[in-house]
Amino acid sequence: MSNPIYVTQPFLPPLDDFVPYLKDIWDSKVLTNGGPMHERLEKALGEYLGVENVSLFANGTVALVTALQALRIKGEVITTPYSFVATAHSLLWNGIKPVFVDIEPDGWNMDPAMIEAAITAETMAIMPVHCYGTPCDINAIQEIADIYNLRIIYDAAHAFGVRDERGSLVRHGDLSILSFHATKVFTTFEGGAIISPDARTKKYIDRLKNFGFVDETTVVGFGINGKMNEVQAALGLLELKHIEKALTKRKLVDRAYREKLAGIAGLRLIDRPLLAADNFAYFPVLIEAEYPLSRDELYEFLRQNNIFARRYFYPLISDFQIYKTMTKQVGNEYPVARATAERVLCLPIYPDLEPADQNRICELIRSGTHESPANR
Repeated sequence: MSNPIYVTQPFLPPLDDFVPYLKDIWDSKVLTNGGPMHERLEKALGEYLGVENVSLFANGTVALVTALQALRIKGEVITTPYSFVATAHSLLWNGIKPVFVDIEPDGWNMDPAMIEAAITAETMAIMPVHCYGTPCDINAIQEIADIYNLRIIYDAAHAFGVRDERGSLVRHGDLSILSFHATKVFTTFEGGAIISPDARTKKYIDRLKNFGFVDETTVVGFGINGKMNEVQAALGLLELKHIEKALTKRKLVDRAYREKLAGIAGLRLIDRPLLAADNFAYFPVLIEAEYPLSRDELYEFLRQNNIFARRYFYPLISDFQIYKTMTKQVGNEYPVARATAERVLCLPIYPDLEPADQNRICELIRSGTHESPANR
């Protein structure tokens, strides 16, 4: 059987290029606590993303938890059920009640038309997600937040490097959070960041990620150990040198899928929005009724052939039992999100996906149009 093909793999530069960074760390004997690599990476990311205030974190989830704490969010936060569970978990870690609203028809992101009806006297913030790196309707969400005096915290875990005509997506909202997990476009093994609007907010966030310490004898917040270590930061510095090459390769993989899968009945390819810069982080398709196999049958068929596509995001966060007991749901809530979650399949996409492997994936998907599971 052929080697397994996963939905994503990190783009890792040559190991020999990483060794000098490790030597610098060993020579400095500084392994964490805001060392030289950490400082260099914050500066380099700010320059690349076009923002001034970057706070690095050990991972994106701790960054989300800290962002909510930094803005002193309590009560209720409106968010999406169509996301990775860390989005909503960060709310629960802060004692906040998640209030889910449906996603846009023919889209992946929170539907602004659903937000106002979900606002109560307890609502303090909105937490949208730029799902698959596709921008939310930022203007509509901001208008609602301004009317009701709500904070906006963007979960931009998928949106590294994505830019509209005026700059990086992470410049929006009161805070934006990035993830640098190994499955992301840009990786530091694990890792994440909070993008702040001003230096004062960044300073407070930097204290919170170090237990709230100002100095050895002063603590100003109920902080956490969220610091990124020097080895993570070193990988990030090296990754940045290769990021444009990686994004170009991703774009070519995306284009090849669109060419090879075009015209398959029941396989719906979603066009990417026209952006100043895209990151092609995911390649989601929707399996419609016209396709001979159900989404789950195709998912299993690919797995049998060592291709590990993913059902991102299934089930909905709101369908996990722990959330059913915490949120009020009446009937078939979130119909668009639910229909999407039951049809979506994210195909493998990463810079080093071999053309032969991508061809095999596409051939197997096409073979599903004339073979029934019983005949395999």
